[in-house]
Amino acid sequence: MEHISVLLNETIDMLHIKDDGIYVDCTLGRGGHSAEILKRCKKGHLYAIDCDKQAIKESQDRLSQYGNNFTCVHDVFQNLKEILDSMGVESVDGILLDLGVSSPQFDDEKRGFSYRMDARLDMRMNQEQELDAWKVVNEYTLQELTRIFKEYGEDPFAYKIACQIEKARQEKPIDTTFELVDVIKSALPQKVLNKKGHPAKRIFQAIRIEVNHELDQLSIVLKEGLKRLKPQGRMVVITFHSLEDRMVKNIFKEVAVPKKVDKRLPELRIEKLDYQLINRKPVMATEKELNDNNRAHSAKLRGIERMR
Repeated sequence: MEHISVLLNETIDMLHIKDDGIYVDCTLGRGGHSAEILKRCKKGHLYAIDCDKQAIKESQDRLSQYGNNFTCVHDVFQNLKEILDSMGVESVDGILLDLGVSSPQFDDEKRGFSYRMDARLDMRMNQEQELDAWKVVNEYTLQELTRIFKEYGEDPFAYKIACQIEKARQEKPIDTTFELVDVIKSALPQKVLNKKGHPAKRIFQAIRIEVNHELDQLSIVLKEGLKRLKPQGRMVVITFHSLEDRMVKNIFKEVAVPKKVDKRLPELRIEKLDYQLINRKPVMATEKELNDNNRAHSAKLRGIERMR
């Protein structure tokens, strides 16, 4: 399946790209957003980060069509500070994060991200790291599994599913995605199995977040990225589930929304903030995009600008 960048036009418009600006795409993927940045940034530079070597390999030829003013970096985006320091970059005009798993990663059955294709349990975005889905499913304790299913999957049957996994792996390791799906289904009541939507979706999401430390990385890169913005510089973030969106919303709110005060108290100093929200409500896909790209359904775009 061809990869289609979600909310592409809305994201590029929100970045407000300057011809001579310095930009960071923290999630290069197959280069859809990066290519559009380079089309508009002829005299500046783009730093494109991805922890997936295959993504970088496939994107470089695409990006080179628009010039050579870009640098691809194989690393996790939580290392944004160290990456920019090593490049001698003190501040930037824009930062983009397009979170979640890219379509090519989902569609490559060998990567083990999808509950709809049978493969060895993997789910690593960075193929060089040790922790994978197999280790989580087969080596985490009952308590650890329950915690991640509750926190990262928000699954009401977290404990029951964790118990069923523990029971199943005592007989033999759970090696594949379909084996895990069968175990998950066996823990759920029929009324849940009859509902719309795949019964393993929340658990697969939870395991993927754990394997790739997605929320920890996101918290770090948001805070470091805000510090690196120039005045009038912007950070834009596309999220695909409520945990990510909640984190982005709250971190942006901390720096861009004045704290509530008691208006009855006299002589209160007006708080001067360094940032402002570009949009208070998230931008979501249009009906046309939803028809063209089903994976845009859960996408939410938020942006913030540094004022001074």
